[in-house]
Order: sequence, then structure tokens, then C-alpha cells
Amino acid sequence: MSKELSARNLDELITHGSQSILERRYIIEFLYEKGYQLADLKSLPFYEGKRLMIEACRYASLKLAEVEARAQFRDEIRRPFSA
Repeated sequence: MSKELSARNLDELITHGSQSILERRYIIEFLYEKGYQLADLKSLPFYEGKRLMIEACRYASLKLAEVEARAQFRDEIRRPFSA
């Protein structure tokens, strides 16, 4: 197993199982807040880059769940009242 995070590997990590472009935006946002860009991960030691990507994916997952919950709530309150 290669210890390098190539651009191709990064794209595979991001797009594998991806729900939307929004997920990628959240990953990029997380990395930016940590002082990194996606391209910077290639130059980091393998395990440090992997750790950051795991954290970024968790962050994106939580943000996507929040967006989904808000959308469901909005749909519920817009439904006509039924007795």
C-alpha cells in the first residue's frame, strides 16, 4: 500500500460514496479552517493527511445530516394540518 496521498487518491476519498457536491464543499471548508487546502494533503505525511481527511469527512457528514434534518423539518411544518 502506497504511503502517498496523490491527487487521484484524494479525489477517490472525496467522491467515493459522495452524496453531493455539498459534501466536497464541507470537506474543503473544514480543511481551510484548519489552515490547509486539499492540494496540501499530498505534501503531508501519509497518516497526518489521512487523519485530516477522516476528520474532514466526519465534519462533512455531520453538516449534511444537519442540512437534511432542516429540510425534513421544513417539509413537516409546511404540510397541511391533518386531524
